[in-house]
Amino acid sequence: MLFSCNQNKYDLIIKNGLIFDGNGTTPILADIAIKNDTIAFVGNLSYYADADEVVDAKGMAVAPGFVNMLSWSTESLIEDGRSMGEIMQGVTLEVMGEGDSMGPISDAMKVDAKKSQGNIKYDIPWNTLGEYLAYLEKRGVSTNVASFVGASTVRAMELGYANRPPKPDELERMKKHVKLAMEEGAMGVASALIYTPGTYSNTHELIELSKVASEYGGTYISHMRSEGNKLEEATDELIRIAKEANIHAEIYHLKAAGKNNWYKIDKVIAKIDSARKAGINITADMYNYIAGATGLDAAMPPWVQEGGFDQWSRRLQSGTIREQVGREMSSPQNDWENLCLAAGADKTLLIGFKQDSLRKYIGKTLAEVATIKEKTWYETAMDLVVSDGSRVDVVYFLMSEENIKKQIQLPYMSFCSDAASMNPSGVFLKSSNHPRAYGNFARLLGKYVREEKVITLQEAIRKLTSLPCDNLKIQKRGRLVVGNYADIVIFDPNKIQDKATFEKPHQLSEGMIHVFVNGKQVVKNGQHTGVKSGRFVKGPGWKSEKESPRSTD
Repeated sequence: MLFSCNQNKYDLIIKNGLIFDGNGTTPILADIAIKNDTIAFVGNLSYYADADEVVDAKGMAVAPGFVNMLSWSTESLIEDGRSMGEIMQGVTLEVMGEGDSMGPISDAMKVDAKKSQGNIKYDIPWNTLGEYLAYLEKRGVSTNVASFVGASTVRAMELGYANRPPKPDELERMKKHVKLAMEEGAMGVASALIYTPGTYSNTHELIELSKVASEYGGTYISHMRSEGNKLEEATDELIRIAKEANIHAEIYHLKAAGKNNWYKIDKVIAKIDSARKAGINITADMYNYIAGATGLDAAMPPWVQEGGFDQWSRRLQSGTIREQVGREMSSPQNDWENLCLAAGADKTLLIGFKQDSLRKYIGKTLAEVATIKEKTWYETAMDLVVSDGSRVDVVYFLMSEENIKKQIQLPYMSFCSDAASMNPSGVFLKSSNHPRAYGNFARLLGKYVREEKVITLQEAIRKLTSLPCDNLKIQKRGRLVVGNYADIVIFDPNKIQDKATFEKPHQLSEGMIHVFVNGKQVVKNGQHTGVKSGRFVKGPGWKSEKESPRSTD
């Protein structure tokens, strides 16, 4: 930090705030000056400085903008670029791409994508991941955006939804897709290994793709092959990929899913600690809830989903196949992850349908709907997928509160919502959702920092800011230092709190007073200003001598 005085004219001065610089150190009382999009000064400006605007942050915490390590705002930002759910928690950078990314995308994939669109409808004028992110920036977003390239996406480009290893020439083309994405600014390569077609990828394929990302300084990040019955084996696979590809690897939303697996979190932590001591850079992120949200596809065997949704739906209408699927869904399996069996049908909450006729079931459990229909839970799940023409959005209650607190304390743990950023109005109200979409980051600061004192506020801010930026090699963000971009949040540490619940999920968090993104004020006195100053944040492989990918809007 700088502490000498300065006579420059600034655009904005934030005065009297308690400054958390992002390093996890003790906060200090100081002022911050912004010029254009950059932090120009940090220190004492009480006597010498002049500015067009002054914000008094007395009694408030001033911190770098927060990083969401896993955002699903790929479509919601097209619908509403204000990113209300995230910005009102202080998130200024959303990182997307869990296994599936918005590019590269072929003409055939565009047809499938258009068919699968739910409440949000949009055209697809881009072809590559970089073009999509540039499209968002030009269209206007309040948060910064970044993305991994999805391993499932590059696989679909070459193999469609076939359940087989890629041929050598196909794998080479897949690697070229990763190479292009890295040069366009992708953060690395991401996998989601319990969902098709990601589940069809073997370890060799993932190592080869990760080697390409490694050449550019990127990260391999993964929703691992199991978060339950084979959690330890899945962790071993991730560590092997990191070692053989010589790449930093991160575990998406680390958890031990299912009560019978809760004890395994200690074993996984031991594996990660051992790898880190051996020089293998393994990190993780998490959301702060005992439930996860995904679809009913996570309750059905991968083989029945091969070929994409249309073939999956067609198979589920065959009596013989339904019997086989039902047997597999209702008994433990070693070769695929069944989240519904782990949670129980009475702990599987239905939250989203495409068809208006089925929305009457939103807020009911799968067990309750099965009782209404007088069928088994697995027959009901199959019927709902076919009737809705979608995987059906659900919440699975899977984790333990004790493990959440244990994970929050891990020094390498950052945070994610694993959800879209929404606004409690309009099209977003057509479905329910997981409360993490509106509350994950505020929940950390309110429940786990202020109320339960699981970690200190300065440590929480480090995990929300400099830690993810360092892991992703993002330059000039994540710390309040001179020369960094002015992504800054000002909040009341005594009042910040999540409001969203599973019963009433569409509620914005409270306590975030001001938010600046690239020097522009996006939130003022707790209200969105309408400003959309977010940018496409590029990863370490971006070719700086090349022009940024041109928006296709």
